[in-house]
Amino acid sequence: MILSKALKMLWKVLMKLFRRKESRALLAPKEYKDLTRPEDTEQHPHHIHTCENPAPHEGASPPRFVTVEELLETAKGVTNMALAHEIVVNGDFRIKPVELLQDSLEKRVKEIVHKAFWDCLSVQLSEDPPTYDHAIKLVGEIKETLLSFLLPGHTRLRNQITEVLDLDLIKQEAENGALDISKLAEFITGMMGTLCAPARDEEVKKLKDIKEIVPLFRAIFSVLDLMKVDMANFAVSSIRPHLMQQSVEYERKKFQGLLEKQPNSLDFVTQWLEEAADDLMKEKYKNALPAGGEATDCAGSPLPSPAAVQNHAYLKLLKWDHLQRPFPETVLMDQSRFQEFQLRLEQLTILGAVLLVTFSMAAPGISSQADVAEKLKMIVEILLTDMHLPSFHLKDALTTIGEKVCVEVSSCLSLRGLTPFTTDKEMVLKGQIQAVASPNDAIRRIVGSRILVFLETYLASGHQKPLPTVPGGLGPVQNELEEVAIKFVRLVNYNKMVFSPYYDAILSKILVRS
Repeated sequence: MILSKALKMLWKVLMKLFRRKESRALLAPKEYKDLTRPEDTEQHPHHIHTCENPAPHEGASPPRFVTVEELLETAKGVTNMALAHEIVVNGDFRIKPVELLQDSLEKRVKEIVHKAFWDCLSVQLSEDPPTYDHAIKLVGEIKETLLSFLLPGHTRLRNQITEVLDLDLIKQEAENGALDISKLAEFITGMMGTLCAPARDEEVKKLKDIKEIVPLFRAIFSVLDLMKVDMANFAVSSIRPHLMQQSVEYERKKFQGLLEKQPNSLDFVTQWLEEAADDLMKEKYKNALPAGGEATDCAGSPLPSPAAVQNHAYLKLLKWDHLQRPFPETVLMDQSRFQEFQLRLEQLTILGAVLLVTFSMAAPGISSQADVAEKLKMIVEILLTDMHLPSFHLKDALTTIGEKVCVEVSSCLSLRGLTPFTTDKEMVLKGQIQAVASPNDAIRRIVGSRILVFLETYLASGHQKPLPTVPGGLGPVQNELEEVAIKFVRLVNYNKMVFSPYYDAILSKILVRS
């Protein structure tokens, strides 16, 4: 009952949009994918899966793909917590027709089957007199699709479609040799122009320039598929507020059901929170003086608050070894998102460290010039774009970065009449940039530490409050860091809302033991 009404509403709309007959199955692919960023590269459409080479310069979520059939089945059964979660936490959740790989077998088979179907239709219409059996079936499917786009209040449009695309009347006209298929096509394209989203105006307009019937019908179905996707995305956006209102309780209930079946489903969460509490006790609280009213351990040292432990635990996820360690159960659905944050922050750490070293060695007039600073930043960021790929070698990239940064800085100094870098100074700068490749590099560690302090401060301040001041030295990457921080904190706070009862129960035992 918690989310059934909301998901059933979505299911009804999508079922209405994507219902297909056997003949229609030949005309377009059945599979669709959820697209989080339109610019991302193609992925296999059959699975919802984790971050697939996320672009480090983007703070957004990576594409997460799902077929329409899976989407419908999920909504219908109200059983897939992951889909409801995805719609709620991913504001960029989109459905888009799958684009098959250019040389794939699936694409070749699809093209062959489609060509055979449309050739058959062309032959029928070329007969004397023409045979309209296939054409009438297609008109019937077009009619059904157009009606599926209408809202309950569209009575006039519904009547128009039903009247003009009356299949019984069309069959009679075909039998009597009085059917004007071009006139029907003109009405269909006109109605599509009325019902389509503004983004499809250009595609619909091009239909009016197609004069031959078979290419026109083929193009009509192609545009209708795009309109179905638009309508499905509208349905998703419409249902999101309903899901948001109830998803916390829904996810908690689903997880509780899992916990009852598998009582050990919080083992990794417990270990994760224990480690976070131990970190805080060792690093922050063991050397602190007891303050009045604070909880203390048996030695009299103040204990960290449950909120502080949780926040530190989430920060630990940004340094997680995903290959060697199981991810905590309560954040498992968002593992790919935390991986994205981790990769992006690693890139920002390298970027920030390189810029900090460069501006420290360059004349003060260089770092204060916005255009110069932005150009240097762009050069470095471009060369770090593929940092997430296994084939990427940071040392090689930093060597190239050192060369290009020195050239750019020398050029800027010369243009401003300042003393250019000496050979020795260039060698020092290149060496310091190359040293950033080591995780133990002092500058890199300082930048990484300040980034975590910024995120921790924002977590502790509450999501609704303004972003805290960016620590010193992070100014060049402020915009990118704030973008990540907003998305990270939003995801963390949602996870807290869902699973806080479990965290509180676990921490009440951990902190008492401490």
